[in-house]
Amino acid sequence: MLYKILADFVVLVHFLWILFLFLGAIWGSKHKAVKIVHLSGLRFAILIQVFDWYCPLTHLEFWLGSKHDSALVYTGSFIAHYPEQIVYLELSRPSVLLFTVFFLGFNAWFYLKRTKWCSFSDR
Repeated sequence: MLYKILADFVVLVHFLWILFLFLGAIWGSKHKAVKIVHLSGLRFAILIQVFDWYCPLTHLEFWLGSKHDSALVYTGSFIAHYPEQIVYLELSRPSVLLFTVFFLGFNAWFYLKRTKWCSFSDR
């Protein structure tokens, strides 16, 4: 049961991490430390896509799931059901790479726009 709970928690964290990668520029434009983590995460996401690697969180989810004895508890999880559907969308590798590059570009544009806007307002 503990492994199932931990696996569900990791799925939730994975989902939140993906949301952070999509929208982190909004928070990162105001906080330098968040910006560094966000841009590093985006670089890592591109590497994962280019080299066809699995995210370390995916490995942890699989490991925790394999430790879980499904005969002892009910199947499924209310908490992890919806984030799991979003994290593991059935998309082709080129589609995932395209979305990753798109969101990288969006976040870069947001950072540059914010920096440009702030530099003009400081005059």
